[in-house]
Amino acid sequence: MGTFVISQRLSGVYKYEFTSRKGKTIFTSNDFELRFEAEEEIERLKAALDVIVFMRFRSPRGKFYFKMILDKVEVAKSRQYTTQLLMQKGIDEIMRSLASSEILDFSSSDEIFPPAEDVFGV
Repeated sequence: MGTFVISQRLSGVYKYEFTSRKGKTIFTSNDFELRFEAEEEIERLKAALDVIVFMRFRSPRGKFYFKMILDKVEVAKSRQYTTQLLMQKGIDEIMRSLASSEILDFSSSDEIFPPAEDVFGV
């Protein structure tokens, strides 16, 4: 099952990534000024999975990628794949698990792990 991961860029804007069950990024969203905007778009994607258009491209270096279009607006861009088959597997993963995927929010500035001093007694 895939997972949406919301994070904050160093510039302060928010984005989300959809990752496979193995933890590999399949696509990354555009930037959002507010975190709830990213959450709203994720819910829109889940609800409108049947009308999302996947536009396939090839980079100048020969890598394959796709852009996701919803309501005539580009909402996300995939990572680059070495073959068309791998790109299609990424699209298949989206179609299979997007609607039931969970959302992880790593956008807060709170530390996820305890300080090293607490763990190692340094």
